Amino acid sequence: MLAAIGHLLPIAVAAAVSSVPVMATIVLLLSPNRTRTALPFLIGWVAGLLVVVSICTLFAQLIPTPKIGLRPNTAIGIWETVIGSALIVLAIVSWVRSRHDARTELPKWLRSIDRIGAWQAVGLALVLNLRPKAILLAIAAGLAIRGEGLDLTATAIAVGVYVVIAASSVAVPIIVTLAAPARMEPRLVIWQDWLIRNSAVVTSLIVLMVGVVVLGSGLSRF
Repeated sequence: MLAAIGHLLPIAVAAAVSSVPVMATIVLLLSPNRTRTALPFLIGWVAGLLVVVSICTLFAQLIPTPKIGLRPNTAIGIWETVIGSALIVLAIVSWVRSRHDARTELPKWLRSIDRIGAWQAVGLALVLNLRPKAILLAIAAGLAIRGEGLDLTATAIAVGVYVVIAASSVAVPIIVTLAAPARMEPRLVIWQDWLIRNSAVVTSLIVLMVGVVVLGSGLSRF
């Protein structure tokens, strides 16, 4: 199980530093409605992470394909190679776009979420888990778990570790801000300004590194 968690750590960190959910969290926390929307958003985010990575892990159990003579590790290696390559391509495309689209303010849709209600916050968090990058990372996590041949209990623990780490960048600011809003508000403004300028490049670099790790893991299984 420790080997699986070791493979999961960089993937979970990449999910945690994804800029879109973090910026959405900050916008909600800076809005007048934060006491009504922040916790529902967190619940939706954790639930979405859990559902998506669980589904990807379940589907990963179907990967061994003895009918065409592939060993399980080889089959998993093929999928990890594909997913790792896709993450690398996604990171490069995101980096190129960020160089041609230097942001100085939040996207319009993010600026508008400060007026949403509690149920809309839950829905938004669930939808954010369906972004292509989020799904690719969840697939990579499912493959990492399946690649170690864990039993049901160990698989559940590994999924839990992934969700806790991936959700931390949303959970920690929400919990701390609701506990001490006056102290956190200036920091949230600073973080928001920094993310607007730098999030695309930072996220692209992290996704690139994770893609290389996943690709390397896949190639090592052949």
